[in-house]
Amino acid sequence: MNVKAISLNVGKALLVSALFMFLSIVVSVINGFDSAFSPLLISFMVTLIVGAFPFIFVRKAQPLSLRDGYLTIVLSWLLSFIFGMLPYVLWGGEFTLVNAWFESVSGYTTTGATILNDVEVLPDSLLFWRSSTHYIGGLGVVVFLLLVMPDASPYRLKLTNMELSSLSKEGYRYKSTKVVWVITRVYVGLTLLSFIALWAGGMSFFDALNHSFSIVSTGGFSTRNLSIAYYDSVLIDVIVMVFMAVSAMHFGLIYSMFATRSFKPLNNTVVKYYFSSMIVLSIVSAIGLMRAGGYDSWGNAFLDASFNVVSYMSTTGFANCDNSQWPWIISFILIFASLQCGCSGSTAGGIKADRLVISMKAIVNEVKHRLHPSSVSHVRLGGQLLTEKTVTDVMMYVVIYMLVILVSIACVMLCGVDVSDAVSGVIASVGSVGPGVAELGSLCNYSSQPAAAKLIWSFDMFLGRLEIYPIFIVISMLFNKGR
Repeated sequence: MNVKAISLNVGKALLVSALFMFLSIVVSVINGFDSAFSPLLISFMVTLIVGAFPFIFVRKAQPLSLRDGYLTIVLSWLLSFIFGMLPYVLWGGEFTLVNAWFESVSGYTTTGATILNDVEVLPDSLLFWRSSTHYIGGLGVVVFLLLVMPDASPYRLKLTNMELSSLSKEGYRYKSTKVVWVITRVYVGLTLLSFIALWAGGMSFFDALNHSFSIVSTGGFSTRNLSIAYYDSVLIDVIVMVFMAVSAMHFGLIYSMFATRSFKPLNNTVVKYYFSSMIVLSIVSAIGLMRAGGYDSWGNAFLDASFNVVSYMSTTGFANCDNSQWPWIISFILIFASLQCGCSGSTAGGIKADRLVISMKAIVNEVKHRLHPSSVSHVRLGGQLLTEKTVTDVMMYVVIYMLVILVSIACVMLCGVDVSDAVSGVIASVGSVGPGVAELGSLCNYSSQPAAAKLIWSFDMFLGRLEIYPIFIVISMLFNKGR
């Protein structure tokens, strides 16, 4: 084990958190040294010292191996969770130790589930820190694997064996270092655009900044108890919807659009499926709402239905209305959206639209082969021939993803949670969506749930955000280190 290299990289992750803690302190000072000043200052000093510690004693370290890389990733996230919960614990209020852990994990993994009954009681500096954990986790979840082991890892958060160029303009290829800058530029660019749009649309400067952090990271933390519904604005609803949908797209495609000044990169199977499924689910949900009553116009029904579908599918989890009493048919639609989610190469969680497309093509291909055993057929995606290993890896991931959900549901139910909340909460946690349905709906929270269930859901968030394999690999390394 390369302890020196691991400690240096983990230190870098903690220093990023320390930077945003410092910015939160600045917000506190601007607001007249609010009640979170001392908790943030203490947390900043502790995180800064621990993060900088390896740089004092380690002058030079050997490059990371594949095993060291996975260990670095998992440790970086775990320690970020721990140090990220310090401001919550020190501030108090509803933040018990378990609640602070849950909120920190939910923030960094960009899940957006919360234990807070009253978000607005938090001082602005703590609200900013809460949104910052989304922003750190949203970029970090994509960039970390590329920075630590850009070429060696077969499970790089993106679809297995699919390079960024496979979903972009043919021949538009990047080296690993270039990919990091592509992702970062798109991430920051979308943040600026969404911030300006929300500010111009009627949000305050502070609210627009916090919500832009949450939107682009596909997180969902809001500065308001009613989330987006607080603003009661069709314009803001539409702005948020557009940026949620775009933020769950492949970042390489977005970059290619601007680099080529063309919409041609969007002309591929995955993007078409992603948007068409979003539209179909929105229309079906709107019909369900109108049939159930409570809406006086198709326009309002379609707006609320589409907002929720986009919110769940992008794994952002914002709310523009209370969906806890919606018909169960719509709840099933939202659960499906929480399973599929956005595209690979974005900050969205879930199985990903790419994997579902490949899985469906693989099933169709297998049916054809069984009907015509002597025929030779292959799975293609956007004109690209996929290897058998790629298809197998995709199918394997889907199976493991569903197994994690089934085991987690059983464990949560053993904690005393009823079936609907267990199913809804687990799918929302593994998919990094945040809200579930019914009692865990869009304007609800997890405060009343058992502490043990919160810990299981936290682990599910961690698994889903890192796409399962890195955590399983590290656990396997720990159990087999003596062999």
